Amino acid sequence: MEIVKGEKGDIELKTNDVTLVEILRVYLNKEGVDFAAWRREHPDRPVIMKIQSKDVKKDVSNAVKAIKKDLDSIVKVVKK
Repeated sequence: MEIVKGEKGDIELKTNDVTLVEILRVYLNKEGVDFAAWRREHPDRPVIMKIQSKDVKKDVSNAVKAIKKDLDSIVKVVKK
């Protein structure tokens, strides 16, 4: 994942992993960010994700922590 554009309250990320950006989008929208969406112009092109909020770094960090927590709980259930 690569930061294409980063300004206060606005960030654009580029990656080839649609699954990753979709999960991140869902969790960011649960966090109540102003805007979180991704687009892919063509299957051969990378995905561009745009996030807007008052504190983008904090919101992304919180979303990643929530994703990790949920994945850890899934791993615990599967290991039983």
